[in-house]
Amino acid sequence: MRSLYEPDNWIILEVEHEGNTFHKVLAGWSGGYLDGDTWRLNSGIERIVTTEHHYEIHGYSGSVYKVGKGSEIIRFNISGVLEELMSSGIVKVVKIEDIL
Repeated sequence: MRSLYEPDNWIILEVEHEGNTFHKVLAGWSGGYLDGDTWRLNSGIERIVTTEHHYEIHGYSGSVYKVGKGSEIIRFNISGVLEELMSSGIVKVVKIEDIL
């Protein structure tokens, strides 16, 4: 059974590791008063299906991220983890158009 995620905002990360380049989705959900912000990093992008209003990003683990075309943005809910990942020097942010 596959998991379907529909985040509020998302970005694409390009990861360089041992001479290989791969891409991952960093997704965020904005919490409310009683529940905090959350984020997820997918297993890696296997394929992307484009529709009129969103992308369906399929991961290696079988999960699917249904992401809005207008929500490719860094918000507070992912900024902390993004800063930590980028400090490794092997991660950078790329636009989805660059990998389609």
